[in-house]
Amino acid sequence: MTPARRWLAGLLCVVLLFPASAAQADNPIIQTIYTADPAPLVHNGRVYLYTGHDEDGSTWFTMNEWRVWSSSDMVNWTDHGSPLRVSSFAWARSDAWAGQAIHRNGKFYWYVPTTNRATGRMAIGVAVADSPTGPFRDALGRPLVENGEFDPTVFIDDTGQAYLYWGNPNLWYVKLNPDMISYSGSPTQIPLTTAGFGTRTGDPNRPTLFEEGPWVYKRNGLYYIVFAAKCCPEFIAYSTAPGPTGPWTYRGTVMPTQGSSFTNHPGVIDFQGGSYFFYHNGALPGGGGFTRSVAVEKFTYGPDGSIPTITMTAAGAPQVGTLNPYTRQEAETIAWASGVETEPSIEGGMNVGWIENGDSIKVKGVAFGAGATSFTARVASASGGGKIELRLDGVNGTLAGTCTVPGTGGWQAWTTVSCPVSGATGTRDLYLRFTGGGGYLFNVNWWQFSSSTVPYSHGP
Repeated sequence: MTPARRWLAGLLCVVLLFPASAAQADNPIIQTIYTADPAPLVHNGRVYLYTGHDEDGSTWFTMNEWRVWSSSDMVNWTDHGSPLRVSSFAWARSDAWAGQAIHRNGKFYWYVPTTNRATGRMAIGVAVADSPTGPFRDALGRPLVENGEFDPTVFIDDTGQAYLYWGNPNLWYVKLNPDMISYSGSPTQIPLTTAGFGTRTGDPNRPTLFEEGPWVYKRNGLYYIVFAAKCCPEFIAYSTAPGPTGPWTYRGTVMPTQGSSFTNHPGVIDFQGGSYFFYHNGALPGGGGFTRSVAVEKFTYGPDGSIPTITMTAAGAPQVGTLNPYTRQEAETIAWASGVETEPSIEGGMNVGWIENGDSIKVKGVAFGAGATSFTARVASASGGGKIELRLDGVNGTLAGTCTVPGTGGWQAWTTVSCPVSGATGTRDLYLRFTGGGGYLFNVNWWQFSSSTVPYSHGP
């Protein structure tokens, strides 16, 4: 663990940009690492969130991998690790910058910009996977398109025609073929007019507000392009059109310049009857323009399809439904974390690790119903272990149970432990508070509650 990582983890409950209640906040939605450039995808009742990863202590856009997260309720996010890296593209040299994934033909296609080793220019590659969480592989062995510009967004129209857009300082598109890894015609430039993209002052070389990070979608017959505007700092603006390539009409600001990151990047979806706007800021401790964090807000379109002005908050989006504690839950499903990190598990997926005394995980809106009677967790420890305190509604809230974790002889030497639970009824926020001696205590892979009516089902 780098010093910057530990410093960040130890200060997560003291987010100076937010009120004193920040420990109860749900934005930014990822606290275990710095994330940027959100690209949400709705698939089979879940939101899959594709992000970049700003390295700790970055003083530039130092990004080596892309990450994936998912949620069914918009507040508890599961970490699926890094299924795609710069090194996944043999032709790439550096820069895992802003991309977007889409589902078609039973596969998932992830379009990402990265620097071509041979030319030194930004190029756009495409990776493919059978699952939204990967693993992804280079679909072509070469760039899909390359003109030195970046920030791809992908959109499939109702007609079945797919489009890839990208650009900074210009705005380009190509029509993708049905295979999603080739295109017809040549890259075409979309005219950047002030009527279409607003008026920028003070820069004769860039008369419009368009800067980068386009996000294109269609809703109720209207085409939208949401983009990072002006620079620097950036704000988020949008334009609309009657067709996928225009003509565009500038509609105004979505999110004004806020926070401590001089960039921003939009992602917009509809999910479970609500509309959501994803963005990034520098709101975590140590955060800034090169150490950013992804956040989300819920919003409502106007009757004319307009997007309201959206403000960054610490509260984030409301929870959709509840979390079922009587099914196996991955430990890396987190609403808010303090002090922990995640890593790949030998048993598959990810696990929570680097746990020290006083660290904690919040899981929001846990539906205990009539009451849980026991708690089971999959744990491992190369040290003397420690305890998992089950707290309700606060990190120092009502103690519902305590599970003892023994030393197991290794950080990936897994065993299952259980303990009795009382008082866990109704729908509550659950805090797993970790206690023990000095140093790292143990790892947690998954957990599950049981009750007299819903018994624990044995896992591995």
